[in-house]
Amino acid sequence: MNITQKVNDAPMVYEIETRLRQAHNNDFDDSIGDPIDADEVYDLIRNINDPEHPLTLEQLHVANREHIFVDDGASRVRIEFTPTIPHCSMATLIGLCIRVRLLRSLPERFKVDIRVRDGTHQSEADVNKQLNDKERVAAALENTYLLDVVDQCLASAA
Repeated sequence: MNITQKVNDAPMVYEIETRLRQAHNNDFDDSIGDPIDADEVYDLIRNINDPEHPLTLEQLHVANREHIFVDDGASRVRIEFTPTIPHCSMATLIGLCIRVRLLRSLPERFKVDIRVRDGTHQSEADVNKQLNDKERVAAALENTYLLDVVDQCLASAA
């Protein structure tokens, strides 16, 4: 990722859980709608690489299944993530990676709200504002260097 100075040299690494989704008969019937749920969204973001370390958001407990809220009927997704340290300078970039992954994966009808969990970052209001402002996100994605870093973080999530 070409991040030269790490903000968190020794992050806590957690064991990842092995999860298998149960297949149901309706899953194979194309005439029946398949609602998006929190497990599906979690599966989309759990393997995103951290921009600073060769670890996933799941391994760092930045992303947790319990902090994903989906209302398929209202086409809304809310994700709350937890930076590894309260002054993490990568929080906005991590949120941007999550947003891009969901923009590329979810149906367009979904409104996605990405937030830093309350009380987990010293600048959470500013980070949340940046992550949910369409113009700021669009401007960030026009930056080729930044988009390259995002793509590198997402490479393992595919």
